[in-house]
Amino acid sequence: MGPVRASGFARRHGGDLAVEQNGGCAQPRCEEVGGDVAELQALCARMRAASLREPPPPLRERRVRLDALRGAIAARREEIADKIDADFGGRSRHETLLAEVWLTLSSIAHARSHLRAWMRPERRPVNWPFRPARARVIPGPKGVVGIIAPWNYPFSLAMIPFASAIAAGNRVILKPSEFAPRTAALIARIVGEALPPECAAVVTGGADVGAALSRLPLDHLFFTGSARVGAEILREASANLTPVTLELGGKSPAILAEGFPLDVFARRVAAGKLFNAGQTCVAPDYVLAPEDAVAPLVAALRASIARLYPSLRRNPDYTAIINDAHIARLKAYLADARERGAEVIIIDPAGEGPLDDVRKLAPALLCNAPPEARVMQEEIFGPLLPIVGYRGLDAAIAYVNARPAPLALYCFDRDARRVEDILARTRSGT
Repeated sequence: MGPVRASGFARRHGGDLAVEQNGGCAQPRCEEVGGDVAELQALCARMRAASLREPPPPLRERRVRLDALRGAIAARREEIADKIDADFGGRSRHETLLAEVWLTLSSIAHARSHLRAWMRPERRPVNWPFRPARARVIPGPKGVVGIIAPWNYPFSLAMIPFASAIAAGNRVILKPSEFAPRTAALIARIVGEALPPECAAVVTGGADVGAALSRLPLDHLFFTGSARVGAEILREASANLTPVTLELGGKSPAILAEGFPLDVFARRVAAGKLFNAGQTCVAPDYVLAPEDAVAPLVAALRASIARLYPSLRRNPDYTAIINDAHIARLKAYLADARERGAEVIIIDPAGEGPLDDVRKLAPALLCNAPPEARVMQEEIFGPLLPIVGYRGLDAAIAYVNARPAPLALYCFDRDARRVEDILARTRSGT
């Protein structure tokens, strides 16, 4: 007998939460449930009861689940790209296949191949007051895990932590982003094909559903998103002392050191910044460059961006901004920076003008933006790149350290010792 393929997931209908369960052979059926908080609590209670009733899944069962998940994703890779493209209103297909599909499949394969070693108990030395006791670390499932995923990579940033939690033997409640509803619905169908309902559920809805999920007595909660929302999630979860992992964003600097080739720096930063139109948590958020290199760097960046994207409006490789609210936010950054005296350089290689009708925003370089400008205070998450001049590497390091620790830091230097010095004197990471 093959594995039973079923899953539970939820959709918003007005103020209610509807829970659907799909059997591998049966047609989908929908059960209307009033009161989303009560239904989420019941779902969590059912999963916890199942985790206490049944032993942790053995290696073979976990691999079967991962194989089923990987197979369902691989079979729908083109549909995944279609749904994400529709949610964005235009998403680079090769970027989607790379960052959403291939990355997820490779992460599942990695977990599967290392799972036996990860599950193996490890001995630990015992200090003499505790002898003759023996100590071992025995890996095991935490229980019921909640995952709240972001919109910028709506498939991979939902499914990679989901697959990791499944590999660890947990039961999972996953909430995809409401800003990518087509992708969220497809995730629910994929989970429904691959996993039994007592193992995993997908709940969809807005911020209220995410808040309700974070208030559940989960055994662990994993959140990817902004620091502002992360603080709210942490506050909600603290009532139950739920352990929380926050994968947050930040303003990640790219430091150009003296003597590093400008054309190489410009090519690499332009590619990293404009992948997914800058809607990436580890995208370079701003550049720190020697003061005398700012002008030639602007020219090099303009040339590199024009080579990457000779046109924007009908270019399928230049991704749209996820929704009108984020377009408005990015335009507000530009207006605020101009009002504060920044030089804003719009890069429109084909002279296409405003791109509002296709919900795209042309790349822009910002020079001399003051520290109090919004674009220098908030994570950008778009195709805007401020350039800050510095005098001496110590000044660049001081600039980074005067701000909250970024998620990533990029140092472009051919001097390995200087790179190590920068890394030792700065902090970065989630």
